[in-house]
Amino acid sequence: MPTTMSPGDELHERDDGTEALLARILVIEDDDGTAEEVMTALGDRGYRPERVSSGTDGLDRARAGAGDGPWDVLVLDRMLPGLDGLAVLEALRGDNIMTPVLVLSALGAVNDRIRGLRAGGDDYLAKPFALGELVARLEALLRRPAAPRETVLRVGPLELDLLARLARRAHRELDLLPREFQLLEYMMRREGQVLTRAMLLEQVWNYRFVPQTNLVDVHIGRLRRKLDAPNETPMILSVRGVGFMLHAPA
Repeated sequence: MPTTMSPGDELHERDDGTEALLARILVIEDDDGTAEEVMTALGDRGYRPERVSSGTDGLDRARAGAGDGPWDVLVLDRMLPGLDGLAVLEALRGDNIMTPVLVLSALGAVNDRIRGLRAGGDDYLAKPFALGELVARLEALLRRPAAPRETVLRVGPLELDLLARLARRAHRELDLLPREFQLLEYMMRREGQVLTRAMLLEQVWNYRFVPQTNLVDVHIGRLRRKLDAPNETPMILSVRGVGFMLHAPA
């Protein structure tokens, strides 16, 4: 849906022009007209925007981050092909990606706004909107102090240092391959949650369909052998017919 811009919506210079030049903004919008207007307005302000047009691609780009670091803010359309905006939001928050998100939507009813915010959105702007208001809302999100990112995960005796890329159980260092490290990180962030093979294939291996494969079982088996010494309580449980769960020993 096209945006609207009135004569009173001129884009003013920011006091912190340096930040404006550095801010990286991912625009996830399938409507070409809306996307073009938003991208032009952001580029004119000195921001570095990038656009994708589907929910699936948007989720991939949001997870990958910008070329030189994480995104500073996301502009996310509510209705998208592939995955809708709420599904994208929930997946990002489930991955502990807390990048601020401004949700755009033609659904402007109170209940729709509540759903968008509860799914993890930081702000909600109904279409049609004024470009000046969109920029002002993004600037407000960019002024918020960033939440400190968790760099060390702990579950019982298990510790994962995301910066040093080190894994330990108690005082024993674990020699993990990159995929095993990624799998363990995903499971530690969801301690006590049953994770299906389909979830693990999608989130750890980025499969968009579920092939007939024992890939997950093979990697879980290898991870168990490294995680659990003979005298230690197993930390990865099999849930028959469903999947796996990581839990801290009692």
